[in-house]
Amino acid sequence: MNLNTVLVAVAWDWVEPVEGKYDFALVDGLLAGARKHNLHLVFLWFGSWKNGISSFVPGWVKADQQRFPRTQIKGGRSVEILSTFSDMNLQADTRAYVAFMRHVRAVDSGQRTVLMIQMQNEVGLLGDSRDRVAAAETAFAGPVPAELLAYLQKNKETLWPGLRMLWEAAGARAAGTWQDVFGTSTATDEIFMAWNYARYMGHMTEAGKAEYPIPVYTNTWIVQPEDKGPGDYPTGCPQALTIDIWKAGAPAIDLNCPDIYLPNFNEWVALFHRSNNPLFVPESKEDAGGAANAFYAIGQHSAIGYSPFGIDNPSRLAVLPGGLSGQPLPRAYALLAEMAPLILDAQAKGTIAGAWLNTKLQTQDIPLGNYTVNVDLRRNRRDPSQVPALGYALVISVGPDEYFVAGQDVQVTFAPRTPGPEIAGLARVEAGAFVKDKWVPGRILSGDDILLDYDLAGAAAKNQSGSGLRFRSDGPTVQRVQLYRYR
Repeated sequence: MNLNTVLVAVAWDWVEPVEGKYDFALVDGLLAGARKHNLHLVFLWFGSWKNGISSFVPGWVKADQQRFPRTQIKGGRSVEILSTFSDMNLQADTRAYVAFMRHVRAVDSGQRTVLMIQMQNEVGLLGDSRDRVAAAETAFAGPVPAELLAYLQKNKETLWPGLRMLWEAAGARAAGTWQDVFGTSTATDEIFMAWNYARYMGHMTEAGKAEYPIPVYTNTWIVQPEDKGPGDYPTGCPQALTIDIWKAGAPAIDLNCPDIYLPNFNEWVALFHRSNNPLFVPESKEDAGGAANAFYAIGQHSAIGYSPFGIDNPSRLAVLPGGLSGQPLPRAYALLAEMAPLILDAQAKGTIAGAWLNTKLQTQDIPLGNYTVNVDLRRNRRDPSQVPALGYALVISVGPDEYFVAGQDVQVTFAPRTPGPEIAGLARVEAGAFVKDKWVPGRILSGDDILLDYDLAGAAAKNQSGSGLRFRSDGPTVQRVQLYRYR
């Protein structure tokens, strides 16, 4: 599949099946396997919660509800979710996590096979908008913590608009109960739970980093179209509304990341990519749409990675003629691996962008360098209404008049953004590959390979040459283009 990193679970139950006795044989085996296959690892700590539910906690925790209390929902019923309002829950999970991180430091700090840790998995309360245990009810009726209010005031101009609107609608108070400060809707319940999940997981993260300070992130079960409100999705997880709450409550957590399976991938990554929250996508699609998602996230949002879910499921990876490497995502990953040094350099310089297109969003204009780059779904020259179902591109500016473009099922044209002649022509177009970090040109493309429109008069009327880059459906592939200008 041309992977460089695998995300793999380590459950509390698996490493501490008996209280106080740790077994890290699984961790050591995973490290040995990754090193054998020249892979890195991201460990997913399935501790107190996985998909909101406390199913991966040890049996000795599950059996002792007095010591390790559950969340309560309306009606006084308990659900199989450890309560964030229990210090016993927090301390027991933290001890196991710290022991795990101490072991990772001991066996891997020299080789750095492990790149990051995911703290829990898709946390949040299901079945109600907030926890109703006695301690939660007392906290909800009490004052909003001063450190959260200080964060809101300090970061007022950059708060998520929805959060700022709730706060200001209630008077932008500097003190008061949760409902005084944020209003009486269930959004306040969600903010309240976000603060308490953040404090719990932030405490664990700080303790783990004291042993071994590598990056830590959370992953979010995002709101689905059928969800009516918090509790239908895990309330308290880092949604767009509550990322600021998490930043305030858990500053030790480096990234809050979305798991995205919905078709509007471009909208969701825009919600999570913020100046204080770099983008990583820990769960998403592995099909042709996944290839488009990976290119777009890395190009447009400088994502540090894109991870398809369930690569070990054979039904997802039926081998095609030519083998597994002929599938869309492995092909995309192969090209991204070739281009990685160029991509990383461009992300650092801000000279990279991406396009993500389908039949509802067929074109995108990207201001980049001295030109506006227009990326359009690939058109049939005889019938321009015929377009593929999806297309994608990654665009990198490497000089005043030079770009690398990688993509599939798109066509690309350029329009000058700086004073001078109005039309951009293609001086030279090369199809090729990166080999050991160096560009190796293959075919020189001209004629039918770059002609988009025989109606040159119509193209000239739009300040276009009629030519552009064409990327077919057997990609993704990469081209290097040098431009010139004329009038």
